Amino acid sequence: MTSKSNKNTLLVSTGRKKAYTHGVVNPVVQRASTIVFDSVAELKQAAKTRGDKTLFYGRRGTTTHFALQEAITELEGGEGCALYPCGAAAISSALLAFVKAGDHILMVDNAYEPTRDFCDKILAGFGVETTYYPPTIGAGIKTFIKENTKVLFLESPGSITMEVQDVPAMVAVANEQGVMTMLDNTYGNGLHYRPLEHGVDISIQAATKYIVGHSDVMMGVAVANKKYWPTLREQSYLLGQCTSADDAYLALRGLRTMAVRLNQHEKAAIEVAKWLESHPLVDHIRHPAFDSCPGHAFFKRDFDGSNGLFSFVMKEGNQQAIDAFLDGLDHFKMGFSWGGFESLVTANLTMKGLRSQTGWELGPVIRLHIGLEDVDDLITDLNQALELYKQHLN
Repeated sequence: MTSKSNKNTLLVSTGRKKAYTHGVVNPVVQRASTIVFDSVAELKQAAKTRGDKTLFYGRRGTTTHFALQEAITELEGGEGCALYPCGAAAISSALLAFVKAGDHILMVDNAYEPTRDFCDKILAGFGVETTYYPPTIGAGIKTFIKENTKVLFLESPGSITMEVQDVPAMVAVANEQGVMTMLDNTYGNGLHYRPLEHGVDISIQAATKYIVGHSDVMMGVAVANKKYWPTLREQSYLLGQCTSADDAYLALRGLRTMAVRLNQHEKAAIEVAKWLESHPLVDHIRHPAFDSCPGHAFFKRDFDGSNGLFSFVMKEGNQQAIDAFLDGLDHFKMGFSWGGFESLVTANLTMKGLRSQTGWELGPVIRLHIGLEDVDDLITDLNQALELYKQHLN
């Protein structure tokens, strides 16, 4: 297991072999569709590697892709890394690589909304059954496992409501039952959390978020252990998944500064969350580093740090109050992504349609991503918007 400080150094140095950089600081951008060979023997040798760090065909990747794949693999501690055009593609392709008609998967009930839609609208049509389970069930997941259960899918912390799962306990049960495990690690990003070190088989990220870090590239990555990497690699290739060399270059560029960006995101988010915690309209904070967040103890045990993403729950509210709050913000922009340098906000009056196994009897949930702006400016922005919220409660 590598320490957090070692990981900071790793972010700067990994994926920079001379074969990728040709003697300069950054890997070159190598764009290609066709790879040409000088002999049958050379072609056959390339085919044997399946394009794993070897030029074979553009969809298999170029040296720019290999540099990024090597860096993410080393960061997450896996055997290999597959690249996808977005995080949703990484999730859907990882699932499609291992399930077939008649299989059953277990999906955490607070999953990223497109993941739920993929299960309900695509996998269901393929004859794959999905059961949603409470995010805080821990070792109790055993009661949900069936004879045909193939995959246990986790997301920790979960989308919007931020519950942190007891991953080691759940993985232990899955291993006992012969069920493979996948985890959406976009929040943990490989620097603050490395699922494979906790026994997870495949770690998935929307690299769009903190790896890229500048809201200008869509990309997904999936890192598998030695057992599952060959299947993930080949099935993803057969599904036609690939990314551009230019996007891979930008992801590498973002990776180099991820540690310093995350430090600032984390510091600022905790400061904003502490201010919100004392606000009379706020019921509680859903930030994994706060006691009020379900699974906080697991976060303290398993994670090396947090980032800029958290939610807070209002004591009361209605749609008019939420709309006034959102429209009244200046520095916080409405947007469905996060992980970039800018502060973002989304709000949900209820959790209807976003969970089915676990109810939600609490107030409206507002999710923030704290960017790199001045914290005092962000707090002032939230304060005046919450005053508008209050005016629309009655």
